[in-house]
Amino acid sequence: MWIDTHCHLDAPEFAADVARVRAEARARGVVCCVLPAVQVRDFAAVRALAHDGGDVYALGIHPLYVPQADDGDLERLEAALARWHDDPRLVAVGEIGLDFFVPALCTDAMRERQQRFYRAQLRLAQRHGLPVILHVRRSADALLAGLRAQAAAGRPVPGGIAHAFSGSRQQAQAFVDLGFRLGFGGAATFETARRLRALAAELPLSALVLETDAPDIPPQWLYVTAAERAAGRPQGRNTPAELPRIGAEIARLRGLTDAALARANWANACAALPRLGALLGPVPVGEVAGEAA
Repeated sequence: MWIDTHCHLDAPEFAADVARVRAEARARGVVCCVLPAVQVRDFAAVRALAHDGGDVYALGIHPLYVPQADDGDLERLEAALARWHDDPRLVAVGEIGLDFFVPALCTDAMRERQQRFYRAQLRLAQRHGLPVILHVRRSADALLAGLRAQAAAGRPVPGGIAHAFSGSRQQAQAFVDLGFRLGFGGAATFETARRLRALAAELPLSALVLETDAPDIPPQWLYVTAAERAAGRPQGRNTPAELPRIGAEIARLRGLTDAALARANWANACAALPRLGALLGPVPVGEVAGEAA
C-alpha cells in the first residue's frame, strides 16, 4: 500500500481525465496522494480533489507563483487555513519554499520577495500547528536558516517534508534534525544521478518518503530528451500510478523488498504529516505491492 507524498492532480495535464488517473493509481496500490496547492486561486479545487479522491491536501503559495502574488494572498491563505482548520484532510502548509534556480527568481529583489513569503508562511504553519511541504531548489541552506530562525524565536515549525530533495548529506541531516523527512521520486531513477541515488540508498530509512511530483519530474522510463521531443516524440506523462515502480527502484538501491519500503514510506509519511496518520491509521498488515508483509 503506497502513499504518494507529493502529487499535483490539479495540474492542467490532468484536466481531461483526473478521475481515471487517480483510479489507475489506486489500482496499482496507491492508497493516498498528498495534493499541495501552489497558488490561492487553486485552494478550493485542490481541496475538492482531495475529498473526491480520498486523498489529502496542503495549502500554500509556491515560490514560482510569488511574482504574481500579493500581500493579500497571504491574508487569503491565513483565512483558508482558519476556515478549513478542522478538515482532517488538510495536512500541511505547502507547497512553499525558495527557488534559486529559475533566473527570473534570482534577482536581489525577487530573492527578498521569496524570503518574505516563505517566512510569512512558516509563521502561519506554526500558528495553525501544521507541518510544511518545502520546495527545495538550490535553496536548502536558506530554507534551513528560516526554519532555525523560527525555532530561535520560540515558534518552531512542526516538521514536514523537504520535497524533491537533492542537497548534500550535511543538508539532509540538518533537515532531519529539524524533524523533516526527505522526498525522493523520479529523479532518483536515473542511473546518471549518482549522488542522489547514493543519498536514497544510504540515508536512514526513517528519513525517506516517496513522491512522484506528477505531472513533473518523470522517472527515467518516461523521460524524453529535448532532441527527441523536437523530433516529434511526446514526453511521457508522469502520474501517481508510477509511484510503485519508483519505489521498487529505490528499494533495489537499498537492498529492500518493495513491501518493506512501502511500509517504511507509510510510517514516515504519517510521522511527517500527523493528520495523515490520524486519517489512515498504522501501517496496514497484509499484502503490500503484491508481497506478503
